[in-house]
Amino acid sequence: MIEIRPPLERALLVGAPRKGSFDAEHLSDHLDELARLTDTAGAEVVARASQQLATRNSATLIGEGKVAEIAALVPEHRVSLVIFDEELTPVQGANLEKELKVRVMDRAELILDIFSTRARSHEARLQVELAQLEYLLPRLTRMWTHLSRIRGGIGLRGPGETQLETDRRMIRQKIQLLTRKLREVERHRALLRSGRTPMLTTALVGYTNAGKSSVLRGLSGEHDIVVEDRLFATLDTLTRTVELGEGYKARVSDTVGFIRKLPHHLVASFRATLEEVREADVLLHVIDASDPWAEEQMVVVDEVLAEIGIGELPVIPVFNKMDAVPEPAAFTARARELHPDALFVSTLRMSGLEPLKQELRRRERALRPAVTLRVPYGDGARLAALYRAGEVVSVRELEDCHEVMARLPDWQVERFRQEGLEVVTPPPRRESA
Repeated sequence: MIEIRPPLERALLVGAPRKGSFDAEHLSDHLDELARLTDTAGAEVVARASQQLATRNSATLIGEGKVAEIAALVPEHRVSLVIFDEELTPVQGANLEKELKVRVMDRAELILDIFSTRARSHEARLQVELAQLEYLLPRLTRMWTHLSRIRGGIGLRGPGETQLETDRRMIRQKIQLLTRKLREVERHRALLRSGRTPMLTTALVGYTNAGKSSVLRGLSGEHDIVVEDRLFATLDTLTRTVELGEGYKARVSDTVGFIRKLPHHLVASFRATLEEVREADVLLHVIDASDPWAEEQMVVVDEVLAEIGIGELPVIPVFNKMDAVPEPAAFTARARELHPDALFVSTLRMSGLEPLKQELRRRERALRPAVTLRVPYGDGARLAALYRAGEVVSVRELEDCHEVMARLPDWQVERFRQEGLEVVTPPPRRESA
């Protein structure tokens, strides 16, 4: 049977930053990123246009001449979709569509569409649907005119497709329902966290496609963890217990990636997922060392973390993809000047994640004070359990027992105490010879 695929939508990208701004200086690079987002959404970029604005036109964002120029490009390149890198007001979007005679969307709507196609779990679908409806609500009038002309396509998939014909009252009711459901999800997550075995908890954060999922797969050894060289490959939080060596373990969570101009209502709807980040002992900020705009991306991530209220947590910069850096020694020296506590890793090398494991072991060890326990001779099972539970520092043979000094988390010490072992706190001093 021959599979017939619908033709790709043909997209024209438009950049319209303010003159003299950072976005204006990096206009080409930002349009490149928009092109990658467009490709992820399933459209083909066939043309680009740009205009640096002294003031924004309240009716169409860009000037009348630029609108006419883009209108001429639409039939020339058979464009079916125009995507702006800037956020459009509902009025601007409606006016531009009237002038250009094709569908117009902005960067926020494009990101929401990508999320709608990538959401897999029930929780992620709830979060994306909430964000889409909050985006849709002020744009209802514009969307209704679309429904008579366009069916499906980028920006009209998922929950957006089923809600276009509803009125504002229905959408507000749906938003309230989704908000309540997400609060229930948040409470359920908190309940699950309360039942976890206490251990060092970390969360991977970073710009989209920095390699967070690759780091988690490398640490856990689980090859079924999805890794794609695409933006927003991961939406659902994935948590794994990772063996660090020397008897140490850590809990590592992979989270949704961040991006420049991430829609605020999307960040808000993903607060339940990002609770995993809030509960972490330390954040691992994964950075694509091979990306020329790595520093800008780090700033974006820091801003989003501050926005969701977790900017005060300890952060370890983890420069990933060091195998793709032309001069790794020089790069490492420069990066250490700005980030003295940075780690440098690669998921493509056999021992490429060892620096990260060492740092996590050091932090887990700090959570385990050294205590001394006395194990009666003949209780080999309890002695073996001590070796499995923590790091045994030393063993002394006394008259009637083994005196074991070990690094153990507090809950393990209490468990052994309840099982009848004598816990000596603090450990006794060794007698001088």
